[in-house]
Order: sequence, then C-alpha cells, then structure tokens
Amino acid sequence: MNAQVLLLKYIRNSEKVFAEIEFTRDIGIQDREKVIEVMEYAKRYLSDAKFYGEKQQYETGLVSVAYCEGMLDALRLLDMVEFTWPNTEEKR
Repeated sequence: MNAQVLLLKYIRNSEKVFAEIEFTRDIGIQDREKVIEVMEYAKRYLSDAKFYGEKQQYETGLVSVAYCEGMLDALRLLDMVEFTWPNTEEKR
C-alpha cells in the first residue's frame, strides 16, 4: 500500500473510533476531564492528518494520524475509555 492509501485508511479508522468511544464506567470526574483534554489533542492530530492529506503530504499526514492513534491507545490501555479498532474486528 502506498502512503496515500494508508493515510486514508487510518483516518477512517480513527473517525470510526471517535464515533464509538466511550468512557469506562468507573472513571472519576477529574479523570474524565483529563481524558476529554487528551481526546481533543488526538482530534487535532487527526485534523492535521486530513490537512496534510489534502496538501498531498501523505507521509506527514501518517505521522499526525499515528500520534492520534497512539493517544487513543494510551487512554484505552489506561482503562479510561473503551473502543475497538475497526481492522481488529475485520480480522476476526
């Protein structure tokens, strides 16, 4: 796959996660505010990825969307949010 195809795929996957992401049931109010802040940063990286894709700077876009994915994965690994990456479901 070339960089353009990968970028579009990762952008779609991140958008799907943002559409379905949920807080874990036992997260406190202070943690919820922190999670929202991190998610806002992740959304900005996703926005950057789209911007670079439009400018045909696909490699830079891939870096941006990778930051977005990393932040979302970190929140999930800390058990603060719940979601499944779309590709994980397709492979089952």
